[in-house]
Amino acid sequence: MPFDFDAIGRHTEPEPISWTPHQAMLYALGVGAGGENPLDELAFTTDNTGGVEQQVLPTFAVVLGWGSKRPSYGTVDTSGLVAAQTGVVLHRPLPVSGTAMISRAIEGIYDKGSGALVTNSARITDADTGDLLVEVKGGAFIRGAGGFGGDRGPANSWTQPERDPDATVVYRTLDRQALIYRLSGDINPLHSDPVVAAAGGFDRPILHGLCTFGFAGRAVLHAAAASDPTRVRAIGARFSSPVMPGDTLTTNIWIDGEDVSFRTSVGDRVVLDHGTAQVVPA
Repeated sequence: MPFDFDAIGRHTEPEPISWTPHQAMLYALGVGAGGENPLDELAFTTDNTGGVEQQVLPTFAVVLGWGSKRPSYGTVDTSGLVAAQTGVVLHRPLPVSGTAMISRAIEGIYDKGSGALVTNSARITDADTGDLLVEVKGGAFIRGAGGFGGDRGPANSWTQPERDPDATVVYRTLDRQALIYRLSGDINPLHSDPVVAAAGGFDRPILHGLCTFGFAGRAVLHAAAASDPTRVRAIGARFSSPVMPGDTLTTNIWIDGEDVSFRTSVGDRVVLDHGTAQVVPA
C-alpha cells in the first residue's frame, strides 16, 4: 500500500519558527489589505502610523512555519496533489512578532474513489511556555490515489443559511497578486511560471488557494468582527475552484451569534465553500 497509514497521528519533532512585523505586513499586502483604500487597513499594513497599533490578520497563521518538516504520506505519487481545505484555530491572538515551535501530523487518509483526501494539522506553541498558540488544519486531495478500500471520511454538515447574507464583501485581486503572495513562502511555480501553469491545464498562472482564503478571512474579519482580530477564534473553508489573479472575489457572510458561515465566488462560480468562523463578542 503506497500510503503510510502508520503515520496517522504521529507528530514530527517540534522545530523552532519565528516571524517579524514586516512578515505580517507583507502577508497582509499579499491577501489584498489596503487594496481598495490604502488608508483603511493601516493596522495590518504599517508599523509606524501615529495612533495605530500594528495587528496581525488571523489567517497569517497559515504561512507560519512554511518550509518546516512535513510528515511523509508514504510512497504514493503526489504529482496530482491539490489543496482541498484549510483552517485555523486561534487559542490566543497572534503577536506581530514571535518565536514558537511547530509540529505537524497527518490526521487522516480517506478514500474518495477518484482520489484520496489526506487531512493534516500543525500545532504552534509558545517557545518559552509551551502553551498552544494556534492550530492550522489542512487537507490535500491526491488525484488518482483512491480506490484502496478505505474509509470515505466524515461527512460535512455545512449548509448555506436559507436567507439573504447578513453581509456581502467584494474585493478585486490584483493582476500581480500571486507574485506578492508568494513572497510569504509558497513559491510553487504553478502561481508564477506560465510553462508550469500550462502543464497543469491553465492558460496562465493561478492564484494560491491560501491567498483566496486570506481575502475571505479579511472579509469575515471586517464584516463580522468589526475589524478586531482578537475576536476571531477560528476560520476555515474548502477550496472549490481556482482563481485567476485579477478576478473579483465576492464573499457572502451569514452571522448567527458567534457562528459565522461564508462562501466566496467569482461571478456565479463558487471558489471557497463550506466556510465557517467563530467570532466572539467584543
